[in-house]
Amino acid sequence: MRKVAIIGGQRVPFVKSFAQYRRTTNQEMLTACLNALIRRYGLEDKRLGDVALGVVMTHSTDWNLARECVVGSSLNPHTPAYNLQRACATSLDAAVQLGLRIAAGQIETGIAGGSDTNSDLPAMIRRQLSWKLIDLRNARSFGERLKILTSIGFKDLSPLYPSTLEPRTGLSMGQHTELMVKEWGITRQQQDALAYDSHMHAARAYDAGFFNDLVFEFKGVKKDTIVRPDTTPEKLAALKPAFDRSGTGSLTAGNSTLYSDGASAILLSSEEYAQQHNWQPVAYLIDAESAAVDYVHGDGLLIAPTYAVARLLKRNHLTLQDFDVYEIHEAFCGQVLCTLKAWEDADYCKKLGYDTPLGRIDRSKLNIKGGSVAIGHPFGATGARIVAQTAKILQERGGGRALISICTAGGMGTVAILQR
Repeated sequence: MRKVAIIGGQRVPFVKSFAQYRRTTNQEMLTACLNALIRRYGLEDKRLGDVALGVVMTHSTDWNLARECVVGSSLNPHTPAYNLQRACATSLDAAVQLGLRIAAGQIETGIAGGSDTNSDLPAMIRRQLSWKLIDLRNARSFGERLKILTSIGFKDLSPLYPSTLEPRTGLSMGQHTELMVKEWGITRQQQDALAYDSHMHAARAYDAGFFNDLVFEFKGVKKDTIVRPDTTPEKLAALKPAFDRSGTGSLTAGNSTLYSDGASAILLSSEEYAQQHNWQPVAYLIDAESAAVDYVHGDGLLIAPTYAVARLLKRNHLTLQDFDVYEIHEAFCGQVLCTLKAWEDADYCKKLGYDTPLGRIDRSKLNIKGGSVAIGHPFGATGARIVAQTAKILQERGGGRALISICTAGGMGTVAILQR
């Protein structure tokens, strides 16, 4: 198996939904990311091995979105492309899939990425109306058509919008996380403290120019708009619970990710191809693992990365402490803290196949350039954002090993190891 080089990433600034990117499509954002990579790495009219792109909230007309983005870019039109989706881990999974194909020698290079926008939601008609319209199209007489038309009521005409509720439980991701933090005894103060750190780390990273070559200007926006360098623990503490208003809720708009719009993409290649094109790899994708839990019958919806990490560590003969950088996706600060506490719990770790706890991590190594709470979380874009950001952290520090962990809807999680 060949080494999989991460050459670099490009992304649009992540913004709060229904703001700067109103009337902007996923295709427009993803095509912009492709063109940014093309310009930076001299890929004009180059045929790549493959392009894997994903969107969580996608329109039915975007059934061939990845290929349309490629055709709309300045890549050689003979470059193939395909769509994929694994909720919030979509673009990390895209990188893993292309990485495996590069490692196996099937392709030399590829681009992985993802996007999401709440500002261009795929509003849908109700299934009952859809069936009636199909019947109307197939009707053979005026009488049949009239009968179908008169059967259409006001309820049929009301649109359906994508929901973040889990179909099996009827609960939102935030409500599920409220159950998790209560189970694990995570306090509001702990969640707010992690949120504060996320904003401070991101703000300092911007001040130091860390994001200058990762984020390009798009539609007049030059940097992520959700980062709050002026937030304080007091401001965060003043926010009201957002998901549980019974008096026991602790998740707020401050310690949870906001609805965000954005896109990101990363360029991967074999080490040999990188040398031929004078590309300096930022880091290498070493291994990855996905897991799922039975959240319908009591498991925490966002706890699956604990299982994935446990299996990944065993396969690579590593401990949880053998990392210089930890990038844990902050869907909610409470979810991150539950994950960390679970790894420290002896009884829980027995379910992971360990006789002793995986143990604590050094919190000074966690999300050191800001996490999703501060930067934003356009679902399909987060994985590629984290890979590019983590790889650059390893480059800046001159080497090391990083652990990436992303929880997803449906009780799943995907994790990966990067190294330089």
